[in-house]
Amino acid sequence: MRGGSVAVVGGSIAGCAAALAAARGGAGRITVFERTGARLRDRGVGIGLHNDRYEELRAAGYLTADMPWAPLSRRVWSVRNGEEPYGRSVGEQPFPFRAYNWGSLWRELRSRVPERVDYRAGAEVIGVEPDTDGVTLRLTDGHREHFDLVIGADGYRSAVREAMFPGAGTAYAGYIGWRGTASDVAGLPSDGEHAYSVVFPGGHCMIYRIPDGRGGHRLNWVLYTRPPQGDGLHPGPPGRLPAQLAGHLRALVADNFPPYWAAKVLGTPLDTTFVQPIYDVELPCYASGRMVLLGDAASVARPHIGGGSVKALQDATVLERVWRTQESWKDVLEAYDAERAAVGVAMVALARRMGRAQVENTPDWSAMGQPEFETWWQAQNGGSERNSGFGGHGIKGRE
Repeated sequence: MRGGSVAVVGGSIAGCAAALAAARGGAGRITVFERTGARLRDRGVGIGLHNDRYEELRAAGYLTADMPWAPLSRRVWSVRNGEEPYGRSVGEQPFPFRAYNWGSLWRELRSRVPERVDYRAGAEVIGVEPDTDGVTLRLTDGHREHFDLVIGADGYRSAVREAMFPGAGTAYAGYIGWRGTASDVAGLPSDGEHAYSVVFPGGHCMIYRIPDGRGGHRLNWVLYTRPPQGDGLHPGPPGRLPAQLAGHLRALVADNFPPYWAAKVLGTPLDTTFVQPIYDVELPCYASGRMVLLGDAASVARPHIGGGSVKALQDATVLERVWRTQESWKDVLEAYDAERAAVGVAMVALARRMGRAQVENTPDWSAMGQPEFETWWQAQNGGSERNSGFGGHGIKGRE
């Protein structure tokens, strides 16, 4: 496949990876439509990449060693134990991950998008209209443009997905992630090379160090719990917390976290935190006509498996490979769908199991030690951790 016009809807990490895949695959004209303004908001939140998945993506040319990262080696699960600063460990496990900053990783990928790609910031797609030989996109300014192929990399609220599967939107999992990053990294145990999960009845909080994009580090954290019912406590769309919900979450931290970790979370300025409702998205296939989905537009797995950004980059890697080897648009999309759709289904299923175990139906953490922890962990992973998909599945042919 060479030539042709290609649109990428969405210009974040998934969109930049899709543009790279199209360029390397041989597309003739590539246009990226990103609805935000001149630059994406530097979200600054953390992304964890399993070392094995990093090596695959580095070999494929989507990640490089010079992208800023912080090493992680073990994950420690801790419960409050009186005034003990870090709490009591209920279990530890190997955690061979690399920690990235979303904003700096996006900037690195954006800088690698070829100059010939027309990257249009502030261009929001509000209509996706397929026909027999391509797809017409309609923008908020009324402009219409036709393409041979449209790649939906526009996240969990994907307009391209809605055109392919009307009504197949997101399903709220019933709980939220409260996210923030703190500048204070003083006193981190193990020189900051461990990830920590502070556990409490009805949830947990994942905490680890990430690069700050300026040569230093920040403390990234995300707390998962089910919000109580009541006016002012519903999370609404992703964004700033309602005041009453913020008060509830801060009280939860004060009552349940070991003192050191409570101080880190509660010391994060409230206006720099945000709430993220947790969703599931699962589709039967990733391609239809001249439209194809990539990243969160294709499937959304709850964040507990540490594979969301990995999967978006893997999707792009596979799309590039089949683009180079197939003879028609139809063959490209069928080959891509055959390889990636099943992976998305498996990741969503694993993430649901982990969400049930870690948020919806938490164990009695206070009674747990290393043997009980290992049994609990293996139950949600379905046996062998290596083959469970935690951290993302290996790319076909590279496992």
